[in-house]
Amino acid sequence: MPHSELELHSTKRQKRDVAVTKPTNASAKRGSAIFAPFRTIGLVSPTNVPFSSIPLGKTTFQITTSVGRSLQTYDLKRGLNLVFVTRPQTPADITATYPWKEKVFAAWGDARKGEPQGLWAFQRGKKAAELILPTDLDQPIKQILIFGNWIVACALTRLEIFKSNTLEHYTTIFPVSSKKGDNELTGGVCHMPTFLNKIFVGRKNGWIEIWNISTGKLIYTIVPPAPNCGAVTRLQSTPAPELLAVAYSEGPLIIQNIVTDTPALILNAGTPDAPVTSISFRSDGRGAGQDGRKDGVMATATSVSGDVTFWDLNKGGRIMGVLRSAHNPPSNTGSATVRGGISKIEFLPGQPVIMTSGLDNSVKSWIFDETPFSPVPRILHQRSGHAAPVNCLQFLPSDFDGAEAGNKWLLSGGQDRSLWGWSLRRDGQSTELSQGNIRKKAKKIGILASTALGHGPTTTLDDLKAPEITCIASSLNRDGGIGAMPGKQPIWDKGNDKSKPSNAVLSGMTGWESVVTAHKNDPWARTWFWGRKRAGRWAFKTGDGTDVSTVAISPCGTFALVGSVGGSLDMFNLQSGQHRQRFPSRLTPAQERLVKLQHAKSLDKVNKFQAHSNKYFAPGSGRHSRAVTGIVVDSLNKTVISCSLDGTIKFWDFSTGNLVDEIDWAPMTRITACRYHPGNDLIAFACDDHSIRVVDIETKNTIRELWGCRDTINDFCFSDDGRWIVAASQDSVVRVWDLPTSHLIDAFRLEKPCTALAFSSTGEYLAGTTAGELGVHIWTNRSLFKHVPTRQISEKEIAQMSAPTASGEGAVGLVDAAFDDESAPEDEEGVLFAPVVDQLSKEMMTLSLVPRSKWQTLLHIDLIKQRNKPKEAPKAPEKAPFFLPQVGGGAPNALSKIGDDAATKEDEGALVSRITQLERSRAEQAFTGRLLAGAATGDYNEFIEYLKSLSPSTADLELRSLSVGDEEDESQNELLHFIHALTSRLQQRRDYELVQAWMAVFLKLHFDVVLASPTLMNALRLWKEDEDKEKKRLDDLVGYCGGVVGFLRSPRT
Repeated sequence: MPHSELELHSTKRQKRDVAVTKPTNASAKRGSAIFAPFRTIGLVSPTNVPFSSIPLGKTTFQITTSVGRSLQTYDLKRGLNLVFVTRPQTPADITATYPWKEKVFAAWGDARKGEPQGLWAFQRGKKAAELILPTDLDQPIKQILIFGNWIVACALTRLEIFKSNTLEHYTTIFPVSSKKGDNELTGGVCHMPTFLNKIFVGRKNGWIEIWNISTGKLIYTIVPPAPNCGAVTRLQSTPAPELLAVAYSEGPLIIQNIVTDTPALILNAGTPDAPVTSISFRSDGRGAGQDGRKDGVMATATSVSGDVTFWDLNKGGRIMGVLRSAHNPPSNTGSATVRGGISKIEFLPGQPVIMTSGLDNSVKSWIFDETPFSPVPRILHQRSGHAAPVNCLQFLPSDFDGAEAGNKWLLSGGQDRSLWGWSLRRDGQSTELSQGNIRKKAKKIGILASTALGHGPTTTLDDLKAPEITCIASSLNRDGGIGAMPGKQPIWDKGNDKSKPSNAVLSGMTGWESVVTAHKNDPWARTWFWGRKRAGRWAFKTGDGTDVSTVAISPCGTFALVGSVGGSLDMFNLQSGQHRQRFPSRLTPAQERLVKLQHAKSLDKVNKFQAHSNKYFAPGSGRHSRAVTGIVVDSLNKTVISCSLDGTIKFWDFSTGNLVDEIDWAPMTRITACRYHPGNDLIAFACDDHSIRVVDIETKNTIRELWGCRDTINDFCFSDDGRWIVAASQDSVVRVWDLPTSHLIDAFRLEKPCTALAFSSTGEYLAGTTAGELGVHIWTNRSLFKHVPTRQISEKEIAQMSAPTASGEGAVGLVDAAFDDESAPEDEEGVLFAPVVDQLSKEMMTLSLVPRSKWQTLLHIDLIKQRNKPKEAPKAPEKAPFFLPQVGGGAPNALSKIGDDAATKEDEGALVSRITQLERSRAEQAFTGRLLAGAATGDYNEFIEYLKSLSPSTADLELRSLSVGDEEDESQNELLHFIHALTSRLQQRRDYELVQAWMAVFLKLHFDVVLASPTLMNALRLWKEDEDKEKKRLDDLVGYCGGVVGFLRSPRT
C-alpha cells in the first residue's frame, strides 16, 4: 500500500491503531494477565502420520515428523538433533507429509469434521507455497506422492493431481465402485520408476489399479490371487524394476510382477488381526544370506504391535530375525491408554540403517552390524517422549553444582511408566531416566527370543519397567552428579541386605539418590540418581504393606518419607537405605507400660481437662486412619507435617516420631493434597469441598481460605516468592490467588482440564499438562517485567485461552515480554479495586512499584548501547550499470526534476530536524522545570514521579544534561538540586532501590564535577549521613526481629 505524502516527513512510523481492538469495559473477557503461552515440549511423533526422510547431500538425512499442526525436522548426522520447526501452524491437524527436493509438503484438515483443508509447502521451517485444492473436496488427504512433474494427493476415494513446476491443479481421478465403499483407497498410491506417468492405487476390494495421470485414464487392474485376501493395506515398490510388494488385510504379502501380472513370491507376513501396514527394502546390496553378503532384505511392520520382521527373499523367502519391541505396542490397562504400534519403517537409501517411527511418540534409527554379522539391528539414535498422558510435574529446586539456574530442568512422570527430565534450554539434552538394561532383562526371560514369535506380544519391554508414577519428590543437596559409583550397584534392591556398611561409605564419597517416586497400585517407593540419569539402589516399602500414596524428601536430601493408602508414614535414609523412623514411633515395652500408666491417671477429670487444654498426645498414638495425601518436612528438619483423607493435619517431631500437634477438619472436609513454601513457612491444603486452605506452621492457624473452583482440584502450587497460589481444577480453569489480599487476580480456561502444575524456582515459567495429551505446556510469567494489578476478577471475566504449541507460534518469550508496549489501561468503571497505599507507615522503608528491569537497565545502559552498536557502518548501495536507462526515460527536464526533489528533501530534513530539536527542548524544560520548582518549594514529589515515568534511555539522557549553571547562584545549580531531591526521598523512606540506582548513575556521570565543588560535596555528605542512619536503623530492627524469632523457635523456651 503506498504511503501518503505526510508519512514521508516522519522519521518513524507511529502506531495509530494500538487501542482500536481493546475492550472498552472491564467486564469484557480477556486472556491471562499474568501468563503468556510459550511452547510445548515432549512431542516427537505423537500422531499416526508417518515420518518422511530425504537425503541432504551425501553426508546426512533429514527426518520430518508431524506433531499435530506443525512439523519438526531432525538431522540424523547430529544424532537426530532438532533443526527446524515449521511456522505458521496449519489451521487444522496435519494428515500427510512428503519431502521433495528442499521442500516438505503437508496436507491438513478434515472436511468431515467441519475443518478447513489445505496443502502447504514448507522450506527450512517456513511456509514457501500453497496449493489450491478443489472446492468440492470433502475428504481428508491421507497420502502425498511426488515424482517427475506430478504431485498426487490421495484422499479416501479420489486422487487430486497437481503440476509440480507450477503447483496448479491438473485433474481429479475418481476410481469407479461396483458396490458402496469398495472404491476406498486403503492401500494408498505408489509409483515405480520405470513406469512413466503411471501410479498404482490399492483399493478396499483388493484390486490394484494402474492409472495414467497425464491422460487420466485407467490402464489396467490387478486382481488379488485369492478372493479372501482382503483389502490392500500397503503398496511398496521394490529395487527390482518390475516387482511391486502388496500387503493385504487378511495377512498375505505378495511380490507381484507387474509386466506379467503374476505373483513372484507369496509370504504369510501378517494375520487378520495384525496385517502388514509398512514395507521397506534394503538397498545397499547386503544383509541377506548366512554371512549377510547377499541382496534381498525386506522389513515389514504392523500398527498393532511394536515388532519389525526382517525377511530374506532369496530361495522363496524366510524370516531372518525379528526386532522385538522396537516400539511400544498399544495397550489399555484400566483408565490409562498407552499409545503404541509402528506407523512406518524405512531403509535409508544405500545405508545399513533403518528408521522407525511409532505411535508411542518416538523416532528411532537402527544400524546393522557387518562384523560380526547380525540379522537384527541395534539402536543407533532415538528421540522420544511420553507415550501416555503425564501424571505429575516438578521443577528441580536447583542444580547440584550451582552452575546453572534452577528452572532449567523439569521432571515429569507419565502413565507410560517412564520418568523424564526435560531441558528448557536445549531440547537435545532432554532424556528419560534409565531403569536398567530392559532389553537384557527381556532376553533372559525369553521375550526377545526368536521362539517367542509364535506366542505373540503377550509381554512387552514396558512390562519390565516400574509401575505408573503418581508422585515425585526431589532434593539435589546430596546428589553426586554424573560421577559413577564404584562397583556394580543393584537397582531398586527390595531385599534385606541393606545393612552393608560399604554402601553408605561409597555413597558418602560420591553422593546418593536425589529423586523419590510413588507408583500406582504398588507398595514400593523407588529412588533415582538425577546426576547419573538412572534408577537408584533402593526401593522403600510402606510400613503397613499397602500401596504408596505420596512421598517426600527432607530439605537436606538425606531422608525420604513414604506415606501409604492405609495411613502409615515411614522415614528412610537415602544414603544407607535403612528404615529410620515411623510416625508415630514404635514403642518399646517400657514405653508401653508408661503409656498405660498415664492413661490410667487421665481418668481423673482434672487431668483429662489439662490434657485436652495442652493438647497432650501419648507416644505411639496419632496414626492416620485413612490414606496419607501429603507429606512436608520444614526447612530445619524439626517438624514433619502430614495430611490425610481422614480430615486431619498432624505435626510430628522429626527426631522422636511423636505427635506434637494436630488440626482436625473432619467431618467438614477431607484433605486431598498439600504444598509447602519454605520462604514464608506457609502450607496450603486442597480439600474435597473445592477450596484451598492456607495454614501458618508457626501458629497452626488458618490464615486464608481460597474459594472459586467449581470442580475437583487436580493440582496446585505456590509461586516462587510465595505470594500466589496457582490451582488447576477439573472445570478446565487455571486460577491464581494473591495471598496478601486473598483476591482471585487471574484465571484462564483451557480446552481440556489441566492435570498437573509446576512453578519454576526463578518464577519465569509455569508448566502444566492437559488431560489426554502427551506434551508439557510452558507459560511465561509476565509479572517479571510489568506490574500486575491485584484487583479481584469475577467468573465472567474468565476467557478461553489456547494452550502453547510445539512450534511456539504466537508465544511470548521472556525477552519479548520485557519490551511489551504498555498501552493505556482499560475503562474499568464500576470495578472495585483494592486500596492502593504508597506507604503503610512513615517508619517503614518502602520500595517502588517500578519494574526491576527498568532501573537495572538504567544501571547498565552504557553496556547495552555498546552491545547494540552496529559492527560496521552502513554501506552505500551499488551504482546501477552504465547500460541501464535513467529513471524517467532521459527526458530533458529529468535532471532539473531530480534537483528539485533533492532540494525539497533537504527542506524536509531541516524541518524534521527543527521538530526533533523542539521536542527535545520541551522534554528538557519539563525535567529541569520540575526540578527547579521542587527546589523552590522544597517538595520534590512531582519531580520524582516524573523521573520514575521516564524510560531508561530518556532518564540517562536527562541525567547527563544536568548542569552546574552559575557557580555563584545556587538556585540554578541543577546538580545540587538533584542531590537534595534524592536526599528528600531517602528521608521519606520511599523508593529506596530507585534512589540508590539514580545516585549510582549520577555519580558515574558527574563524579569529576562533584569532587571539584565543595557545595556539592557537602550536599553529598548529608545524603550519605542520612543513608548510614537509615541503614543502622534497619539493621537494628532486623537483628531484633531475628532474635525474637530465634527465641520463640528455640526448644529450650
